[in-house]
Amino acid sequence: MLKIKLFLLAFLSVALLNGCASSSNEEEHLSVEQLYNRGHDLLAKTKYKKAAETFEQVELEYPYSRWATESKLMSAYAYYKNENYDEAIMALDRFIRFHPGNENIAYAYYLKAISYFDQISDVNRDQGETTNALDAMNQLIMRFPTTKYAEDVKQKIIFATDNLAGQEMEVGRYYLKHHNYLSALNRFSNVVTKYQTTNYIEEALYRQIEIYTILGLSQEAATAYQVLKYNYPKSKWTRKASKIIKG
Repeated sequence: MLKIKLFLLAFLSVALLNGCASSSNEEEHLSVEQLYNRGHDLLAKTKYKKAAETFEQVELEYPYSRWATESKLMSAYAYYKNENYDEAIMALDRFIRFHPGNENIAYAYYLKAISYFDQISDVNRDQGETTNALDAMNQLIMRFPTTKYAEDVKQKIIFATDNLAGQEMEVGRYYLKHHNYLSALNRFSNVVTKYQTTNYIEEALYRQIEIYTILGLSQEAATAYQVLKYNYPKSKWTRKASKIIKG
């Protein structure tokens, strides 16, 4: 009787192992369409990391299918949704490099730009991602100016540019506070020269006037004041600057 029980246990164990192996084999031998659809199902369930891995599996197992091309873009989108921006950008770079004539190429450029844009931090922190975002967005507009994606990033470019100007102002104010006038002047002059359409231009001109006056450069201060007064006659910064000029 004991031998029979041991035999049954052994048989059941083998059966279970075979069942697991069979299930594993089924998992490994999904058709390309099934694997691709599984990726979409995972996206719908917001399982973004797993979705990205599934789309990458399509690329690996069926590299010459049309699904592999689409999966490159879908894996990038899944990584973006999961906020794995570096992985998304790398996947998009591969897609752009190998499929420049694809019908979704404009979207690939757009998603790359947005992947940088969503990482923009406040003006007190490093603005490397802001610069990357601006480069990517300007490239999108240059290559695909009539697309809806180009239209969408125009407002984002304004925000990103304002952010860069804001950081220049933050650094300039810091130097000014610590009486490092020339370094401060360079920062404010950068805003006046490079970021004339931002919200910081009025203060930047005022700060120029302030520093020129401190340094005894009355002619330069007067010139900056005329620019400020002409362009922003009703600005609070113009009113403040007039007090400096009038002494």
